[in-house]
Amino acid sequence: MAPTPPTDTELDVLIRARLASLGIDLDQLPAGSAADPETGSPGRDAVLASLRSFVRGTVGALAAYQLPAPAGTDPAVASALSQQPAPMLYPSISTEWRK
Repeated sequence: MAPTPPTDTELDVLIRARLASLGIDLDQLPAGSAADPETGSPGRDAVLASLRSFVRGTVGALAAYQLPAPAGTDPAVASALSQQPAPMLYPSISTEWRK
């Protein structure tokens, strides 16, 4: 059974929550879809519509991407290989700061 796509309201909640976690408040934008004539800021509805379009068109494609596995790799193993971290030139830089 295929998953049902989220509604606009559900996507708005997701977008607002994600932006709030980054410290961005969309309520600071002017209401409606028209840009503010003084500042040129886009309207809140226009921003949400644009972000909904982005989430619908991009996030699914990115989530479905898998790194290519070496030739002859078992498909069950190939999925697990794509979840491993990418090799780093200097791994100590990445691991030391987490201690």
